[in-house]
Amino acid sequence: MDPTVAGTVAAAPHADLSIWALFWQADIVVKSVMVGLLAASVWCWAIIVDKSMLFGRVKSEMNRFERVFWSGQSLEELYQQMSERPSPGLGNIFVAAMKEWKRSHEQNASSFIGVQGRLEKVLDVAIARESEALEKQLSFLATIGSAAPFIGLFGTVWGIMNAFTAISAAASTNLSVVAGPIAEALFATAIGLVAAIPAVIAYNKLSGDANKMIGRLEGFADEFSTILSRQLEARGQR
Repeated sequence: MDPTVAGTVAAAPHADLSIWALFWQADIVVKSVMVGLLAASVWCWAIIVDKSMLFGRVKSEMNRFERVFWSGQSLEELYQQMSERPSPGLGNIFVAAMKEWKRSHEQNASSFIGVQGRLEKVLDVAIARESEALEKQLSFLATIGSAAPFIGLFGTVWGIMNAFTAISAAASTNLSVVAGPIAEALFATAIGLVAAIPAVIAYNKLSGDANKMIGRLEGFADEFSTILSRQLEARGQR
């Protein structure tokens, strides 16, 4: 090997490519991208854990309520129990409908169509509230899942620009000159994917679970509305 070339290689500084070094040596723009993506990733995981626990509780409460509701217990007794101990999901739907039912019954409402219409509106509002609670913050997961790769790509492009600037300033294409900026750029892309992939997977899973539970709410509301409708008809025939 040419002694001059050997001396140049030996004199080339060793680039520290550890994760911490890539972060601390990064340009302020690339560093901001990394911090933002890491913060978004942490927030996504917080939402994932919180929603998973919430959905587990709601499913458990809905299953318990259905067992009690279809066990033959009177609606009045069940209403008293559910009023004292609020329950998410089907329990809230049931309580909202029963409140309107009892209010109409106490006022001796004579219009079957009017009572039925009010019950349906109350059920629709209750379902909308429960749906909003189930779907809350899921849009953030969808946003991060779609935007994080592009934000990471922006950091990559900026880092590559710094690499070319370093090449121009050093008037050399030695790998040690561009290794750092290129590694920083690729690291930003990696963080973007780390934030996006779990967000996309969790959004698909959680939104699917939410839609199933909303379907159960709507199905129960239709069944309960039918039960109350029969009672209204029976009361009107007396």
